[in-house]
Amino acid sequence: MKLKLLISFLFSSIFCQSQNWQPINGSFVSNEYGYYFLLPTVTIEADMPFVTKKKYAEWNRLKSNVKKVYPYAILASAKLKQYEMELKKIPLETDRKSYMKKAEDELQYQFGPELKRLSFNQGKILIKLIDRETGSTSYDLVRQLRGSFSAFMWQSLARLFGSNLKSEYDPNG
Repeated sequence: MKLKLLISFLFSSIFCQSQNWQPINGSFVSNEYGYYFLLPTVTIEADMPFVTKKKYAEWNRLKSNVKKVYPYAILASAKLKQYEMELKKIPLETDRKSYMKKAEDELQYQFGPELKRLSFNQGKILIKLIDRETGSTSYDLVRQLRGSFSAFMWQSLARLFGSNLKSEYDPNG
């Protein structure tokens, strides 16, 4: 116990000196949980600095769109996991197809009108967020759950309207 306390005190005093941290009241305060240290002051800025008002407006629009579609991406990830678990339990391919058709009809009834009201930009953001949450592009998910031909048709329709189901989430871009 004494050795452990001595080692932790030496490590903390060496680490604090290397970081220019000052001990509280000239000494380290010890209790049964450990030591308290006075940490240096850190400045946190709320928003990113913008060069122009146009960039600021674009950022606010993006933030608003992400806030609107992010719950749908989380829900899509949860539903996908649920459906994958259910599909593993179904042995026959015909039963799987009928289950997926029922699931698709249920989702269309529940979320269809809301998703139809999304703008094109919100749809593009949703596609990327689904990739982020599930780890698979929307095209791969459609191909896996509905088949290659259906995935090709939906991708063609998306490309016709300026979107891409194969787009991936890029945290830096």
